[in-house]
Amino acid sequence: MRFKIAVPALVIGVLLMLVGIAQLTFLSPSETVTASVPAGTESGPVTVIDAGAKEPGADDVDITVRSEGTFTLAVGRASDVDAWVGDAAHLRVTGIEEDGLQTTFTDGEQTVPDPSGSDLWTSEETAEGSVTHRWLDPADGDWSILLASDGENPAPTNVSITWPNDETTVWAVPLIVIGALIVLIGIALFFRKPKRERPPTVEGSRAHQRALEARNKQGRKGGAQFSVAVVVMGLTASGLSAAHATTSEPSPSPATSEPSPSPATSEPSPSPATSEPSPSPAAEETGDQPPVVLESQLERILASVATVVAEGDAAADADLLAPRTAEAALALRTANYAVRADASEIPEPTPVAAEPILTTMISSDPSWPRTVVALTQSEDNPVPQALVLVQADPRSNYQLSAAIQMLPGTTFPSSEGSAGVAQVPLDNAPGLAYAPQTAMNAIADFLSEPDGDNADTFEENSFAEAITSFQSDVVADPDNDSADITFVHASEPDYTHALATSDGGAMVFGYLNHTYSSVPRGSRDSIDLDGTVYESLTGETSTDEGIDVRYGEAVMMYIPTEESGERVRVVGAAQQFLSAELR
Repeated sequence: MRFKIAVPALVIGVLLMLVGIAQLTFLSPSETVTASVPAGTESGPVTVIDAGAKEPGADDVDITVRSEGTFTLAVGRASDVDAWVGDAAHLRVTGIEEDGLQTTFTDGEQTVPDPSGSDLWTSEETAEGSVTHRWLDPADGDWSILLASDGENPAPTNVSITWPNDETTVWAVPLIVIGALIVLIGIALFFRKPKRERPPTVEGSRAHQRALEARNKQGRKGGAQFSVAVVVMGLTASGLSAAHATTSEPSPSPATSEPSPSPATSEPSPSPATSEPSPSPAAEETGDQPPVVLESQLERILASVATVVAEGDAAADADLLAPRTAEAALALRTANYAVRADASEIPEPTPVAAEPILTTMISSDPSWPRTVVALTQSEDNPVPQALVLVQADPRSNYQLSAAIQMLPGTTFPSSEGSAGVAQVPLDNAPGLAYAPQTAMNAIADFLSEPDGDNADTFEENSFAEAITSFQSDVVADPDNDSADITFVHASEPDYTHALATSDGGAMVFGYLNHTYSSVPRGSRDSIDLDGTVYESLTGETSTDEGIDVRYGEAVMMYIPTEESGERVRVVGAAQQFLSAELR
């Protein structure tokens, strides 16, 4: 009998083990799943892979791109990628379908600029033939991938996305374990000895009598055990019933019962006492938008800016500055190069330091133009300098708008970690003591007329003191009695930028044109230029018509809140001699 059970058990156990092993080996599903763009898909100068094409929850996602030529793969925020693409014709990979990747095509412009080297990208790769990229999001938010050739040829469309296969063989191990147990049972049955049967006894014999007595004794013992078991089972059952009766209907008391929902314990309804404070107007504009550049992006941008500026300074060639400078920074350095060509006594401009970064103010406004400020100081900089970077549009790189040295005894607003700050409207900024452009006009008016309407607008500072002292000394100089001297400072609105501070104020970065004019009073009077830098620049030792000397002044100010009652503080400034022209 045991062989009839043992043999089938062995066979079934072995079969179960083989099935389990097969599921772990040649019957196991693939470790990865790959989806591809269908062949023959229409192409444009740009291909975009949306975040929706990434398998939800998958971390180990690889994108493989194949192309006949050289192409660029760039990673950027989804909104930035869309802004860069603009109206260009492009193929967009939007998701995953059963038979491959889902795509849409948008017709439009047939050419775009070469996207390589754009400041919008957090990372990029240039490949020829093929590349496999591990798709990792650089930070929180939605990220897209842009593919392009040189902007004129079609972008790659042979795109495959591979991610880990979440299909598992959950029964493989249980089948192996169960099969092994059944095999062990079958083996045990082979070696189990059969129970030996007792020989029959003759009725009335002594052996028969002993057997009857043994059965009667065993029956009494079993009856007693049965009685004990019944009693124990009865007590146990009654105890469980009692316990059930006790716990199923507890007596209502505050110490043991769960409190019923009430207005005091339910979810609180919004009220002025518990709701979140209302955001400021500047915060409402940007909401919870992230900063427009990551730390790694900013470091790369600053390094590029510093390199370009250093090359321009070394060659004294303003054309070399064009890719990475604009506005005040370009105007001041261009003038410096030109002036030093004729007057070597004019000092070189202060070097631009890319590192170390002391603090930052990074806009979180997703629109353009964008403003980013980094405070840096290297061994070549006696004081920290604020580097104001501006990006005009999505397809342009950041350019240095101004490099402004901090004044002694001033403080730059502390950084808010990785959070972005709001860009402040220039002409209408509720909550501030002055709108940013109004403050720039006020500092220009104060420097032109120190005793005028803005005499009490600004706190005392070394920049204004140096400018106004120089002007008063020139006017008071007896050698200048025969000349009419004027000083006019005017703000350049196109060069003004403002960012909000954490205390509700704002930092303003602007530029002033300063014209110092000296005109002879009488027909026989003249302006002596002999031995001055003006002689070197004009080639004349004197002038009967007059002279206009121009300076450029980059200014950095802190505007407090209106309710604070504080005055505007000039935090930094940089002045550069621009030109001297005879009338």
